[in-house]
Amino acid sequence: MSNEMFSELDLEAPLIIPTRPPTREELPPPKPGPVREIQSVLQDSGDVTFTNRLLVGTASTGLVRMEWVTARYGVTVPCNWSMVQMTQFVNGYVPLRYQVAEAQNLIVRECLERNFEWLLFIEHDTMPTQDALVRLNEYMRAGTVPIVSGLYFTKSEPSEPLVYRGRGTSFYDDWKPGDLVWVDGVPTGMLLIHHSILRAIWDESPEYMAGNQITRRVFETARKAWFDPQSEVFMSYASTSDLNWCDRIIKDGIFKKAGWPDYADKPYPFLIDTNIFCKHISQEGIQYPSEATWKEYLARTVK
Repeated sequence: MSNEMFSELDLEAPLIIPTRPPTREELPPPKPGPVREIQSVLQDSGDVTFTNRLLVGTASTGLVRMEWVTARYGVTVPCNWSMVQMTQFVNGYVPLRYQVAEAQNLIVRECLERNFEWLLFIEHDTMPTQDALVRLNEYMRAGTVPIVSGLYFTKSEPSEPLVYRGRGTSFYDDWKPGDLVWVDGVPTGMLLIHHSILRAIWDESPEYMAGNQITRRVFETARKAWFDPQSEVFMSYASTSDLNWCDRIIKDGIFKKAGWPDYADKPYPFLIDTNIFCKHISQEGIQYPSEATWKEYLARTVK
């Protein structure tokens, strides 16, 4: 440092030493103020023409990928729509194979108690397309198909489409992207259901406790084991909650009971709209199907 710079310093100025911030005990007491209770205000317009049109229900463990959040809340919502969202978190202490079905049953109860016209399941690992609600809105407006599913694939390599005709026959593959495919088994990852179907099957389902709440066993992860006296062997049966639900809809004649007799005798009464193509994402962020697998299906559309 040069002598000129030293000469500009004020050596007589007091030395300022930074002090620590005051502790809570050293601060003055807060001034008294009015204390008001927390309030929740519900304003009812009294408009009886308002329709509880759609309940979107998500069964979740509480842990989701950011990619799913972006896709789920980035969907386009049609104009002049009525939609309510419900996320049913599941107790982590419940065995894994019981979680989805129990959460779905609580969502169904909410749908029926609040008199929603439609229920849309979006599972916490199924990423909807941006136009999913716009496309589903067309089915809701037409009101001619009671159960509509989007298309997505298994979280596996090779990844398989969750499109089923028959049981024990693997997946159904005779379709191309853009087709409307009729099946007898649909998953619940992106599934639109009319309330009349839910009401009919709810009325025939037994009550049970899901956690500390009473609901009905509309969805159930099928699991049975028994001894066959004729063959003298032990038998077992297991099925996912979605396919078990589809089997029950057909076997118990729910379509006819719900006011959809035209679907009662169809061999494949559930519709999958492959235009509503959803990615299936794992907790590690891997999305299924792979780009290579989906390109193979897109190649079918080229004449």
